[in-house]
Amino acid sequence: MELTNIMYACTATLFFLVIAKYDIHMFQLSSYRNKRYFRWLVPANIISAKRMLAAFMLAAAFVPGYWGAGAAVAVTVIGYIHCFREKFKTPLAYTMRVKRLFATDILLFAAAVIAALFLADRWATVIIGAALLMSNFIMLLANIVNMPIEKAINRYYYNDAKRIIESHKGLIIIGVTGSFGKTSTKNYLASVLAEKYNVLVTPGNFNTLLGVIRTIREHLRPYHQVFIVEMGAKQKNDIKEICDLVHPSIGIVTAVGEMHLETFKSVENIQSTKFELINSLPADGLGVINIDSEHIRSYEGITSPCDIIKYAVENSCEYKAEDVTYGAGGVTFTLNGERYASRLLGAGNLLNMLASIAVADRLGVPAGKQKSAIARLQPVEHRLSMRVANGITVLDDAYNSNPQGAKMALEVLKNFDVADGCKRIVITPGFVEMGTRQAEANKELGRTIAKSCDYAIVVNATNRAAIKSGIDEGGLAEEKYFLADSLSHAHARLAGILRAGDVVLYENDLPDNFK
Repeated sequence: MELTNIMYACTATLFFLVIAKYDIHMFQLSSYRNKRYFRWLVPANIISAKRMLAAFMLAAAFVPGYWGAGAAVAVTVIGYIHCFREKFKTPLAYTMRVKRLFATDILLFAAAVIAALFLADRWATVIIGAALLMSNFIMLLANIVNMPIEKAINRYYYNDAKRIIESHKGLIIIGVTGSFGKTSTKNYLASVLAEKYNVLVTPGNFNTLLGVIRTIREHLRPYHQVFIVEMGAKQKNDIKEICDLVHPSIGIVTAVGEMHLETFKSVENIQSTKFELINSLPADGLGVINIDSEHIRSYEGITSPCDIIKYAVENSCEYKAEDVTYGAGGVTFTLNGERYASRLLGAGNLLNMLASIAVADRLGVPAGKQKSAIARLQPVEHRLSMRVANGITVLDDAYNSNPQGAKMALEVLKNFDVADGCKRIVITPGFVEMGTRQAEANKELGRTIAKSCDYAIVVNATNRAAIKSGIDEGGLAEEKYFLADSLSHAHARLAGILRAGDVVLYENDLPDNFK
């Protein structure tokens, strides 16, 4: 076993730590799903800076003696500098699953290194370099190795959460789902119901089965009277799995639209999945649905005998907002003879408030307390929240990632009062994970942008051609939009055109695996 081989092996192992962290991070952003990870990997990201450095490491393996080992050291140093300078919008979350995956990943690579050193002395460095270049497949193998452990752990957590829920007699459980609007509705409902009840909500984006399980095990206490569960879905039966655990008696469906079409394949599948919540409700339960959403209004597959309450801004129903007035300071509206006022913006937020009021009426929260809670509501961060600084108004809708929600946000921008000479500006990368509909949806976004703003900045190359095509069709002059390679590039352009009195809408923000 040559000293230079050992030096190369040690260096390659150090560099593997950099690549392993990146591979696991992208795998986490792909929801730990192999198909989604491969869609990210091939073809756009198969050649990345880290993969190129790994290729140089493999090339160094063919250089004999200390020159090859020295080249490997140089590449590793460059890799660590690159890793240190790289910034992510969503950092890697070091969950216990990630730590186990990291450990298994490192052990598999270490096993390959040791085997190469002992079994193939002459070609040891080449084998190690090749393994480094194939690090993403080693990570996926580590995930396969860990699957029995992960399933056993998840089964234990599930049974423990089920035991806690079943022991909590009298708990009112409310499910909230929808293609968009569910997080805001969850938070607004919690604020209104808190006027009468002790309320627990699933925090942040804990809207998967495992997120709900974690919330139950870590946060649900005997004194809680209401548990509001946000329910997300990326494929059929995701909502049903959560309902089978928590058994809600009230369910809200906020909207059905084109989201995650890569996994759902069709809007009809999204429609039936969202209504898994309503169809899980008991006979004495309550379903609350937004009939302004076309695919909710047209759905005919409700099988639960529960009561159904409909709410809307545009269509006639029991909970229809009337005499609606929008302004920079928020919205006022009349509902069933009561006048409400809120500082929240847009029709989307108004719909979310209507759903909250409908449930609050069912649970006996007095109208006066409801109005007070509605007046105090704060916008949810990155969901059409507004802030003003140095005379610039920023509408932050960065979390929104669907055509219907974007259309609502652009409508707010279009109707926003600005002084003469001031601009309405939108910054967006468009939509992803929409399958065959992605190009057309982004083209339509471009057409809407052209009608809604004075200046547009398209970020990233992922949807650039489609959005540009739509903007051109919509008639926005070429000097009125800019194609940016990154968000920092967009901000540099924005700094050059921004003036006091302008309004800027941030519409969607692609995750790090769509750089």
